[in-house]
Amino acid sequence: MAEITYAQFEQVDIRVGTIVEARVFPEARKPAYILLIDFGPELGVKKSSAQITVHYTPETLVGRQVMAVVNFPPRQIGPVRSEVLTLGYEDADGAIVLAAVERDVPNGNKLM
Repeated sequence: MAEITYAQFEQVDIRVGTIVEARVFPEARKPAYILLIDFGPELGVKKSSAQITVHYTPETLVGRQVMAVVNFPPRQIGPVRSEVLTLGYEDADGAIVLAAVERDVPNGNKLM
């Protein structure tokens, strides 16, 4: 594992947001959802593609707070322009479990 400095870590902008819409992404090569995530007044609503279909349904995602990297360049995934990288961890079987905050915090708050 390569070490980084604290200054390098500070350049990664990780924010919390609330999923306001989740829908199936039928054009994705692997099962995925398209998420619309509200990051508050400063950043607004951003789009993300996420391969999280094993543990979540669109209905269980709406209203959930998630963490995402908001300062990567947008990435074109098929017909969708993914603007943020929603964060998660692989479980023992390789399915993604979302990284999330323990308690509700204001949308747009930065990871400290």
